[in-house]
Amino acid sequence: MTKAIKLLSALPPPQRQRLTALAREVSFPEDTRIFEAGGTADRFWVIRSGAVSLDQRVDSLRRVTVASLGAGDLLGWSWLFPPYQWDFGAEAFSPVRAYEFDAAAVLGLCEEDPRLGFVLVRSVAEILAHRLEMTRGKLMEQYALHRRSAL
Repeated sequence: MTKAIKLLSALPPPQRQRLTALAREVSFPEDTRIFEAGGTADRFWVIRSGAVSLDQRVDSLRRVTVASLGAGDLLGWSWLFPPYQWDFGAEAFSPVRAYEFDAAAVLGLCEEDPRLGFVLVRSVAEILAHRLEMTRGKLMEQYALHRRSAL
């Protein structure tokens, strides 16, 4: 299994400083929907404190939590890949404080600083690989529970 990495700590100090210069501090009250699957992905966040759940709607009434994120975690990667729409929904599980980044500004910075762009994309890819493994594990657990209850 891949190791969970934190985006900002994965960046070398010069690139981290350039990126964090673009950050804006934001907060979300508990139970706030931060974004919905299918919405326009034009920003991302690094969580400073609190907890966020990522979820997937399985029908008109139910959402399944696929990941829980906390301090240091990246919230949102869809801003990096066409069609730039959220793949999941996100909700503040507790009061959340975060650094918010405008995707267009970050992409512009990556064009100016290809080293930053490379390290950022590589870090996001590592985060995605880890989350994919975690999601796979959760799906396997859900399948096993469903199978046991059906017997």
